[in-house]
Amino acid sequence: MAKVFALYKTPADPAAFDRYYRDVHVPIAKKIPGLRGYEVTRGEIGMLGGRSPYYLIAVLTFDSAAAVQAALTSPEGQATAADIGNFATGGVDVLFAETREL
Repeated sequence: MAKVFALYKTPADPAAFDRYYRDVHVPIAKKIPGLRGYEVTRGEIGMLGGRSPYYLIAVLTFDSAAAVQAALTSPEGQATAADIGNFATGGVDVLFAETREL
């Protein structure tokens, strides 16, 4: 299994971010081929040693690292990435990695 983690920093207008994310961005992202799961955080994001700079964390699940690469380079993945600039005024860090249960 592999996951993509999108860590969105606090936006200039949280209410506008929430509306756009829910109504526009999520429907675009859910079209990414190979997507097996889509989770987002709710509420304040804590961090050891202080306040977190993150407002929302999205976790997208795929079958493998190869599936992530194919997803990110697909037209739907490119459309999702291109849309980020339309609402993520605080910035975003996107990470991806193979995962396994221990």
